[in-house]
Amino acid sequence: MATPDAVLKVGGSLGRRPAALRRLMRVLAGVARTRVLVVVPGGGEFADQVRRADRRLTLGDTAAHWMAILAMDQYAYILAHLAGRAAVVRGRREVRAGRLNVLAPSTWLLREDPLPRSWEVTSDSIGAWVAGAMRARRFVLVKDVDGFLAPGRPARLVPRVGRRRLRGVVDPRLARTLPARVSCWIVSGRHPARLVRLLETGTTYGTEVV
Repeated sequence: MATPDAVLKVGGSLGRRPAALRRLMRVLAGVARTRVLVVVPGGGEFADQVRRADRRLTLGDTAAHWMAILAMDQYAYILAHLAGRAAVVRGRREVRAGRLNVLAPSTWLLREDPLPRSWEVTSDSIGAWVAGAMRARRFVLVKDVDGFLAPGRPARLVPRVGRRRLRGVVDPRLARTLPARVSCWIVSGRHPARLVRLLETGTTYGTEVV
């Protein structure tokens, strides 16, 4: 087991940009040769299917929660495939240096059951919990946006924001789940160089969550 330099939650929305997502995952696989990285997948289109089924069939919080987490497992296999050099892992004891570790979280979360079973909990909060449980130095929300944007025309990137102001950008549970000791950023997955700079220098173009 290795302590991650960073836990990276790769958003499902990036799946709508296949070329950009492949480029991102290949870059992460390269960085993982010298840094310990863990990728937490979003739910992507698989979680969207669960949401639609819940609306049609009123699945209830428990069934919808676990189905959405299984959706993250499916996206994990996509991300590992796109990375080329990656391993799908199911818990912290399987994390290794020298490779990209892509977490399929269902086994670990079923055993620990650490978060409320609600649509208020998404892969954002699950990623934050994973970062805390693995004692990672940094948690990065890799999204399809540049960071936290202040409304306006054009919208303006906010370089630093308090975690309790993030409603609408992340799920409502993240602020209470992310440990205070863990550095947190929101960075665009469409620009992998920004993410590499953050991992190398501790700062980048994006939003630092304080």
